[in-house]
Amino acid sequence: MCNTDVVCSRVYEWTGNQWLANSSYWIITKPLRIIGIILAAIVIRWLLHRSIKRLTNSTTRASMPALLKPLKERTAQTAEEGQFIPERRRQRAEAIGSVLRSFVTAVVFTMASLLVFGELGFNLGPLLASAGIVGVALGFGAQSLVKDLIAGLFMLLEDQYGVGDTVDLGEAVGVVETVGLRITTVRDMRGVLWYIRNGEIVRVGNKSQGWALVVIDIPIGFINSEEAIGVLKTAAETVAESPEHQNEFIEPPDVVGVEQLTVDGAVIRTIAKTTAEGQPILQRELRRALTEALELAGLSERIAASRLMPRSAVPPAFMQPSEPDQREDGAG
Repeated sequence: MCNTDVVCSRVYEWTGNQWLANSSYWIITKPLRIIGIILAAIVIRWLLHRSIKRLTNSTTRASMPALLKPLKERTAQTAEEGQFIPERRRQRAEAIGSVLRSFVTAVVFTMASLLVFGELGFNLGPLLASAGIVGVALGFGAQSLVKDLIAGLFMLLEDQYGVGDTVDLGEAVGVVETVGLRITTVRDMRGVLWYIRNGEIVRVGNKSQGWALVVIDIPIGFINSEEAIGVLKTAAETVAESPEHQNEFIEPPDVVGVEQLTVDGAVIRTIAKTTAEGQPILQRELRRALTEALELAGLSERIAASRLMPRSAVPPAFMQPSEPDQREDGAG
């Protein structure tokens, strides 16, 4: 008899077959539960994947999604940077989205599989213990791979570098071409493409994030430093006020003064805070403008003369005779 089993009673009422009614739990109830678990897992996975995809696809907008915000404060973007989405943000979104989708799929289907095994009557205790042992063995055997993946994930979350950045990763110094969870590729100045495992990257020097500093040291010999500083400051301010370069300055340039003294005279330092993209252009332009300003002010010739002055001022009496003179004196 079916007693309190509703399905068994219904099947017996419909068919009048006692054996079929008693087997209804394994023929109908169990398969329906398993199908329900699988369908629920598929629906949950689809909903989570859709949420992740919508979150990562928001990078096509100008606003930064919360998922891709770095853990530390960054310099505010300029108006020009806000008008387009750089390649680095798109790649970060794809990589992080791929990791999250894979993680969600693994968790959801693992839980669904355990529920299905439970419905089939398997004892989950030994199964979980075996899975734990296998996981530990795989963890020991693939330590480097796990290290690379974890380092790559945190690199993406923290926005340490991205496609197009000029970075210093130790032996590899160049422009980042691709960023992945396991491998980062960097092309150096000679065109060599470096494949670097993320787990092997100990430190990162990023020359393309936020702002950059232009530092120009110009030797002025032994001329009046105040006069040279005035000429250099006027030239630097002229470059900062020019229409083609004024947007590249974050702060006005500053001639800080005498940076050091050498055997050839004083060295004047000029600094300017600029954008990372505009640093090489601005550095060349400032160097050209400062050099031309010294030449137009007539200081270049005085600088060259001042460097030669200490040598020409030595009295002839203190000069040692040359080797040919010594040989002639000895012969005489």
